[in-house]
Amino acid sequence: MAVDARTATRRDTAQAGAPRRRRRIQWVGYLYILPALAVLTVFLLVPLGQCVQISLYHWDGLSPATWAGVANYVDLARDPVLRSGFGHTLVLVVGFAVLPILFALTLVAVMGRAVKLRGLSVYRVVLFLPQVIASVVVATSWVAIYAPDGVLNGFLALIGLKMVTRPWLGDFGTALPAVGLIGTWVEIGLCLVLFLAGVAQIPRELYEAARLDGAGIVREFFAVTLPGLRGQIAVALTLTVIAAFKTFDLVYVTTHGGPGTSTVVPAYLIYDRAFNLSQVGSACAVGVVLTAVILVITLVINRVSGGGE
Repeated sequence: MAVDARTATRRDTAQAGAPRRRRRIQWVGYLYILPALAVLTVFLLVPLGQCVQISLYHWDGLSPATWAGVANYVDLARDPVLRSGFGHTLVLVVGFAVLPILFALTLVAVMGRAVKLRGLSVYRVVLFLPQVIASVVVATSWVAIYAPDGVLNGFLALIGLKMVTRPWLGDFGTALPAVGLIGTWVEIGLCLVLFLAGVAQIPRELYEAARLDGAGIVREFFAVTLPGLRGQIAVALTLTVIAAFKTFDLVYVTTHGGPGTSTVVPAYLIYDRAFNLSQVGSACAVGVVLTAVILVITLVINRVSGGGE
């Protein structure tokens, strides 16, 4: 009986000490992420807090600021240029997110059927190359392509479609889609690399079983490849949609928001109001709204894709 009592006492002591050990392990884990958390705080959270603070003032960046409260946000709600800017961003989402994902999925399906495709690594590098080229270089190159005497109009004239030629970035109807197509060219490589990495993780037995059942390329894609790429599609959609909403350099270099305001987007409005119109408070308010919209969209994509499970 005495031995049983001592055993029970040790067990109770060990159980009582277990929560303390778990808490100690948790604190050690926080110590490991403390450097990254410090960098995140200094370079992201603190500037974001300052941006929110400045958005509550009327300030030109030089003279003393005056309290505005939510006046800057009220003005933004009434601003037709900002509303049209978010509408333009939705068009860019098609070019930056929808088209690259569709093209990349198509390429993955074709490559999956190619048993021995020579130079596959070269294709990957070429398609991913726009991701590592500076955006200003990309934009400058496409300005030359879209120019009235550029490559695109020269090709159209060569094949007998001269009546279709136009100044693509200077036309109200084509400027925004033209910028969106640049985004398609830039983002398709990222999507393709993500999807190829995802396909490599799908068990080959699933493809073999589908082919034994007589599945063609379309049925095999929808039955095996697409469900297996659910996580990668969510990641690609998140990254490309964020890229569409925060795009600035492509618009700045190619169109400067023109012609008129046909290619104005929220990120360009932030620059324009802060540095051209000296409305720093209003620019910060646009930045806060844009950040909130991106955060909500990211959460929605994560929720729909099941990323929280």
